[in-house]
Amino acid sequence: MEKPHFSELLLQKLHQKDFLNDKDLEEIADYQKKGIFSLRSELLLMIYFSILLFTSGIGVIIYNNIDSIGHLAILSVNFILMLACFYFSFKKAKGYDNDEVVFENPLYDYLVLTGSLLACIFLGYINFQYQIFDDSYAYVSLISALLCFFVAYYFDNRIVLSMAISSLAAFIGISITPKSLFQNEVYSDVYLTYSGLVLGIALLAWMEHTLKTKIKAHFHFVFATFALHLLGVCIIAGLLSEHWFVFIPILLGFGYYFYRFSYRIFATSIFAFMLLYSYFGVNVLGAKLLSFIDFAPFYELLIVVSPFYVIASIYLFIRLVKQFNSEKNASVQ
Repeated sequence: MEKPHFSELLLQKLHQKDFLNDKDLEEIADYQKKGIFSLRSELLLMIYFSILLFTSGIGVIIYNNIDSIGHLAILSVNFILMLACFYFSFKKAKGYDNDEVVFENPLYDYLVLTGSLLACIFLGYINFQYQIFDDSYAYVSLISALLCFFVAYYFDNRIVLSMAISSLAAFIGISITPKSLFQNEVYSDVYLTYSGLVLGIALLAWMEHTLKTKIKAHFHFVFATFALHLLGVCIIAGLLSEHWFVFIPILLGFGYYFYRFSYRIFATSIFAFMLLYSYFGVNVLGAKLLSFIDFAPFYELLIVVSPFYVIASIYLFIRLVKQFNSEKNASVQ
């Protein structure tokens, strides 16, 4: 991870506004010359990957040795490890608060993540083995979502919150994975399209409520990101469906809301993906409208113009993102 670097222009502006005195300016300049960087983020990333490898390794061991180990032994070990993770997490936690709460040692955040992953594995495995909910895993997903929401809010953990939202989506039948998108899971099922729209709008409604009431308001980016992708994919799926005209006002509302919201929190990723989803939606809508016109005489012109249209679209996208970043930096300065 590179050390934080402050531009000369920004430092001079802070100095002119008396946020920095001459001594502060000199100390910052000396610090930047040292080339010091922090290993904290790299170490935390390695811990995150080690947790994923650990839980994946447990799954592989179980799969390869299921006959010799036994189901009850596997469930018992999983349950004990889960309890140990949550025991130490609760012991070191500062308790619930509407504002952001962090552990004194960031390692406990990953202990919370490990406990949550083990809890989801335990619920899925016990249903697989004892058929508590028959062959349906919808209720397992719902229980996992409720558990993860509780853990995420109590321990203030954004990764577990992402797991909770993913489990909630799985409960209604949507898998938020790249594989499911490539397999056209949402596009081939109208029920999933409308369910995804409802869930996306519900996430936005809850996010706005939390911003207004200050209940873990710092979770807003997680909710907005999931809602953005969920709504974007479902809107495009809807535009490709038989009742595509219903999704025209939804597309307009989607673009308007996330345009305003991206400027509200100055999030470049929200702005960029809003542009991409809106762009694809407008093109799908344009193709739908052109299908009602006898466009045969203009096919050659369309083929000639298409490369220029794509180049112009890329140029406009880059220009808009650069303009957004300029306004974002200006607001900070």
